[in-house]
Amino acid sequence: MTEDGIPISGTIRDKLIDRKQDWAREGRLLTGTTADPQTVRLPPGQRLVRDWPVLDLGQQPNVTEQKFRLDIDGAVENRLSLRLDEFMALPQSEDVSDMHCVTQWSRYDNHWRGVAARALLDIVRPHPDVRHVIFTAYDGYTTNIRLDQFDQPDVFLVHQWEGKPISREHGGPVRMLVPKLYLWKSAKWLRRIHFTISDHPGFWETRGYHNNADPWMEERYG
Repeated sequence: MTEDGIPISGTIRDKLIDRKQDWAREGRLLTGTTADPQTVRLPPGQRLVRDWPVLDLGQQPNVTEQKFRLDIDGAVENRLSLRLDEFMALPQSEDVSDMHCVTQWSRYDNHWRGVAARALLDIVRPHPDVRHVIFTAYDGYTTNIRLDQFDQPDVFLVHQWEGKPISREHGGPVRMLVPKLYLWKSAKWLRRIHFTISDHPGFWETRGYHNNADPWMEERYG
């Protein structure tokens, strides 16, 4: 049970986490090549899949509509604490983008619906000295990106995939989508977005994974 009273099923898979940390130390999956995303759609070392593999730390919070709360805070003019219906009342948009997982799979042409990051920025208005954005999930997972990476037309807080609500196993009811970075930057079960002046590396970034996570630069590990 989380601090918000959200039930969690499953247990942390320590062996899986240890194995992924070993991958970082060994440089597993690295090809040593880079590519230009303007000319090459599939990043180095990736393979295409048709399904959407499920990846998590072993625990899946059950975030119901009644329990959902999303806080947007930090160095902003307008802090928000949204119920799910209030989140759904924000301006909604649709987009199509690819996604790329550091475990080597990519999936093309995913249809999303949600709140564009730029629409959220217009509402909360970060202070001029903000440079970083920190995501926190209901399972305690955290990850970080730069503000300029958040402020992109294809970055969304998504609640639909392929016309249906995002399932619990994929991070519903609301998850981040940062499609130009490896998927670990797109936090599932989104609980908080924190705007900050200083950087705060998250769960995988403190376990050997790259702080920037550009798939075309093959920034798997740091």
